[in-house]
Amino acid sequence: MIHKYKLGGYNICLDVHSGAVHVLDDVAYDILDYCEDGMNEVLDGKMLSELSEKYDRDEICETYEALYELYKDGLLFSADDYEQFADLMTKAPIKSMCINISHDCNLRCEYCFAAKGDFGQGRCLMSFETAKKAIDFIIANSGTRRNLEVDFFGGEPLMNFDVVKKTVEYARSIEKKYNKNFRFTITTNGLLLDDEKIEYINREMNNAVLSLDGRKEVNDRMRVTPNGKGCYDIIVPKYQKLVASRGDKDYYIRGTFTKYNLDFTKDVLHFKELGFEQLSIEPVVSDPKLDYSIKYEDLPLVFEEYERLAQTIIESRKKGEYFNFFHFMIDLDQGPCAIKRLRGCGCGNEYVAVTPQGDIYPCHQFVGNEAFKMGNLNDGTFDNDMKLMFARSNVYSKENCKDCWAKFYCSGGCNANNYQYEGDIRKSHKTSCELEKKRLECAIMIKAALAEAGDEVSCDGEDCFSSCL
Repeated sequence: MIHKYKLGGYNICLDVHSGAVHVLDDVAYDILDYCEDGMNEVLDGKMLSELSEKYDRDEICETYEALYELYKDGLLFSADDYEQFADLMTKAPIKSMCINISHDCNLRCEYCFAAKGDFGQGRCLMSFETAKKAIDFIIANSGTRRNLEVDFFGGEPLMNFDVVKKTVEYARSIEKKYNKNFRFTITTNGLLLDDEKIEYINREMNNAVLSLDGRKEVNDRMRVTPNGKGCYDIIVPKYQKLVASRGDKDYYIRGTFTKYNLDFTKDVLHFKELGFEQLSIEPVVSDPKLDYSIKYEDLPLVFEEYERLAQTIIESRKKGEYFNFFHFMIDLDQGPCAIKRLRGCGCGNEYVAVTPQGDIYPCHQFVGNEAFKMGNLNDGTFDNDMKLMFARSNVYSKENCKDCWAKFYCSGGCNANNYQYEGDIRKSHKTSCELEKKRLECAIMIKAALAEAGDEVSCDGEDCFSSCL
């Protein structure tokens, strides 16, 4: 399977199963129109005849030979060697956990999937006793896995910061005993940040996710306090202080764009102007009936904006200016392992979420949906049959994914979004799919442009950039 497209002045071909990317001249690009599932050693007479109307016959033959060498090397129309792994690791250990340390929030963001902070379950905070049980649970269910990921989430985690600190201290006190290494993340809206919290986060948290939607007028339209006021002026200086003292530890600014700001490149550039380099701004996923929702008919405008952002990144990199856009990050040399390519984030299998009441769900976006409650920390229950169901949810069990060129990069999309908007974790959310494919095309094009400019080095091996020019 291949996927070829034109973008940014490049003719690009992705060989899906090898991961090889080829930047082609016009002759090579057109030749591939005649090759549905593979190539023959002898050039097809009809192909030669028809293409000779546009190109020199010798050039056609030489180009075909070059493409055929790639085909023989397994870099064009390569075989699918991944399906054999689809049912492996169905008994995978749990290695990641989202601890909903707070089902309360000091913002009332209009688009919040968590019912503006309480997940529809009433406002409350997690006790330290429940948080301890969460740490014990992930240790007990992590098998021989040493590195464990824990994300403090909400609501707003800083509203329960003392329990966050006690939980980290507890985990650190027992990790050596069980040969574990915890990596902590905190996701915050920033309102309660102060010098003490900033110092603690930069010392103890391996990653910090900082919520901000962009320009002041964009952010303050959707991210408001209970009295309806915006939060931009309060949180931006705090984020700047946190990032300035963070050193080489991970962070990223995490925004959401809606129909109100389809010109979101301006918001990404605003992040950059504020001094932030690790950036993400993601499309809102919501009921299409809502005014701020991105609807299927809006996609052409969103695609144009992604292309504009991609070109902006290329121009910036060529000038020596650096910022990283999360959705354009793609590794064409190695990439994730086969299992992650097939299943994605591990929702419900390698990853779970825990509520203040100790309830266990497949991920934070399933919280509150009783049909997907997997168990409870207090009574020791856990639904291994549901875990197995999620383990078997992969790109080969999802009806629209098996033959999709993007399957190894989106891994079948978000199970929670699939269920909420399509009614089945195995039915991909159409709008999200189209957005993901466009982002991937832009990401690959950026790689092609920077490789041409000499800013990125590509490999000659299995997952590579090659050029047929």
